[in-house]
Amino acid sequence: MSEAVPKLRLTGVRKAFGDKVVLDGIDLVVPAGTSMVVIGGSGSGKSVLLKCVLGLIEPDAGRIEIDGQDLLTLPREDRARARARIGMLFQNGALFDSLPVWENVAFGLLATGRVPRSEARSRAAEYLEQVGLAASVGELSPAELSGGMQKRVALARAIAARPDILFFDEPTTGLDPIMGAVIDGLIVDCVKRLGSTAVAITHDMASARRIGDQAAMIHRGRIIWNGPAGQLMDSGNPMVDQFTHGRREGPIQMELRR
Repeated sequence: MSEAVPKLRLTGVRKAFGDKVVLDGIDLVVPAGTSMVVIGGSGSGKSVLLKCVLGLIEPDAGRIEIDGQDLLTLPREDRARARARIGMLFQNGALFDSLPVWENVAFGLLATGRVPRSEARSRAAEYLEQVGLAASVGELSPAELSGGMQKRVALARAIAARPDILFFDEPTTGLDPIMGAVIDGLIVDCVKRLGSTAVAITHDMASARRIGDQAAMIHRGRIIWNGPAGQLMDSGNPMVDQFTHGRREGPIQMELRR
């Protein structure tokens, strides 16, 4: 029996900015229906990795496959169509201040013509309800919302197009521990409801274990460990263990001293 084609596969992905090598041959496989958490220190390449998949940055080499199709060699229209199946929750929400909440949620649907404007408000209300917000919140502006509510609105926008793949960039940044746990719970619920494949990058180890089925760590532009997210705190890898436990001393600190 042949092995199932993964939803997302990165092979030998490289990216440098001048002399600074950020991604140095990334290999990562994310099976369909799996939630993958990617951890790593600041500047390790986590955000650049997401931006390469999203098409915001062009990698220097490698393959980025969705359902077995290499995005980097597809014709432009097919490439855009494949990437349109990705939903994104940005680190700081990235809501449009000039638009009411409902229009933020429905922005992608309106921009692509998937729903007429006459239906967009009611569709937005449905997705707000899925993240625990009343329809009346849709009439507010983003500036009137708390940080936790802004994250919920951003999550509603990310799931509105019912994407095959969902990306989460530091979903609990700026939230207190309780609200962080609430957002993580909503993320897990939304991913399961959609049957989507999820990739999250985070520094929050509690969040990583709540969100992830699988986990991987980037260090110096390479994946140095991957395995079940439940093993993050006891991986057996000295670098992963130092990072997840926040220890000052260890192999990463030794490298910083060089």
